[in-house]
Amino acid sequence: MSFQPVLTKYIQKKDSHTLAHYKARGGYETAKALIGTDPAMIVKVVTDSGLRGRGGAGFPTGKKWSFLAKDTGKPIYLTVNGDESEPGTFKDRHLIEKDPHQLLEGAIITAYAIGCHHAFIYLRGEFILGYERLKAALDEIKKEGYIGNNIFGKGYHLKITLVRGAGAYICGEETGLLTSLEGNRAYPKVKPPFPAVSGLLQSPTIINNIETICNVVHIMKHGAEWYRQWGTAQSPGFKIFCISGHITKPGIYEIPMGTPLLELINVHGGGVRDGKKIKAVIPGGSSTPLLTGKKIEEAKLDYESLAGLGTFLGSGAITVLDEDTDMVKSVYNLMKFYHHESCGQCTPCREGTGWLEKLTSRVYHGDAVKEDLDLILDVCNQMRGRTICALADAAIMPMTSYLKEFRQEFEARLDD
Repeated sequence: MSFQPVLTKYIQKKDSHTLAHYKARGGYETAKALIGTDPAMIVKVVTDSGLRGRGGAGFPTGKKWSFLAKDTGKPIYLTVNGDESEPGTFKDRHLIEKDPHQLLEGAIITAYAIGCHHAFIYLRGEFILGYERLKAALDEIKKEGYIGNNIFGKGYHLKITLVRGAGAYICGEETGLLTSLEGNRAYPKVKPPFPAVSGLLQSPTIINNIETICNVVHIMKHGAEWYRQWGTAQSPGFKIFCISGHITKPGIYEIPMGTPLLELINVHGGGVRDGKKIKAVIPGGSSTPLLTGKKIEEAKLDYESLAGLGTFLGSGAITVLDEDTDMVKSVYNLMKFYHHESCGQCTPCREGTGWLEKLTSRVYHGDAVKEDLDLILDVCNQMRGRTICALADAAIMPMTSYLKEFRQEFEARLDD
């Protein structure tokens, strides 16, 4: 069956962000029909659909919901993670700015399914238009009685609070986000306990990505089998991919999971800019190892295919690097980013990212010696697996990948 965009179907339409436009295409009818039904049924349908989290980890959404601690005597919270900050990732921003009611309907359905009466949407601080659009959308549905007390007249109460971050990348990490939401410095927390057991204010909390929540609306409207007609057995459905870098038509493209990487680049993205050759591809955001050579030809855009090639689907942010790319400069830019965004809580990350920036700076400026390349790898080894969250690993994966695949470029910059 040919695929037509679902999540992004209306984002180019005029006034797609308004309630009038959303209702004209059947908006909130799915939520209205579901409120008052068995919440366990919603969890089962989402579980059966095979929907996996779209924020990067790819954990099965229904399974995450099922881990929620029950009968604790504490309130249950839903937190929607809109702190999209991974370099090269810009899909959620479009969903927030251009179809906020799709997100809100998904949040209502999800909150009802997990027994939540207070949901939070945490937005990246730089998303000014997105914040304004979501705030206006919340005001619209509050007036309609779609949130608040006795929504849809069915005895269910739900409050949704919109929160802006302050621009820190670390807030995309779920426990860092919760710490920020509580009004504290955004330090990630040790897991376990996981948020589903002890999250916001030590209460059971589900954290889902913007795109994940938007999928819920359509899965509950059409069913699990409908969703599974696309994608693969282990990575069903469709996903929004961001493509940027040396590409003719950068942007977001919603395609079935399992689509060949080169199909996205050449058919949807129009090929490499100026007819040049591909040197490497970052397949899932800046923290994922590079694809080069035959791996680019073999790669399919699903979790299992990319894992088999030694990398990750991640957030679905694909960056194309052409034959003229200075790989030393490229990874130096990444190391500056990770050093700047380290929260500083863990010494291996705080100091390690600083050293990786210093060492790649030496190489880039021609001041490094051969031993510095070995020192880079040694620093990476000392950082790996020694921190509370995965930011340190997010820095070392591209660093080691760049050095492994393009060591000759690093060696050519050494001060002999």
